[in-house]
Amino acid sequence: MPKRPVRLATRAVIVHEDRLLLVNAWADPKRPLLCAPGGGVETGASLPENLRREVVEETGLDITVGDPCLINEFHDPATGWHQVEVFFRCRIEGNPVIDPTWQDPENIVTRHIWATEQEMRQLVVKPDSLRRVAFSPDAALSYDPLEQIVR
Repeated sequence: MPKRPVRLATRAVIVHEDRLLLVNAWADPKRPLLCAPGGGVETGASLPENLRREVVEETGLDITVGDPCLINEFHDPATGWHQVEVFFRCRIEGNPVIDPTWQDPENIVTRHIWATEQEMRQLVVKPDSLRRVAFSPDAALSYDPLEQIVR
């Protein structure tokens, strides 16, 4: 299998009124996997700048990017895909309501879910440590070791 470059991504941990914002991870509506909003880093912009852009694209929300709280990486041994994600604690600036007609320009994100810590236990969410990190705002920066991608 040919070597592929590691993809760098940023993700937003946005807890508002004791609920974490989650979005669908795959464009296919039959796939239940949820994750924090965010995506791939573009060259020439800082990690926070990339994250603000991604959150606006996926949700229409304006955010302030805070401190990093989690580093996660996953891979797909079959394809050589390997992604490292840096999660940041973020705060919404302005209106916290996501317009129900909002459209992701890449047509990937179609669902927005505000989940409590208890509700997250019933959902398929990656990375596994996201619930703990999101609802422990004073926790130190965490690292999730390499895990296989969920399809």
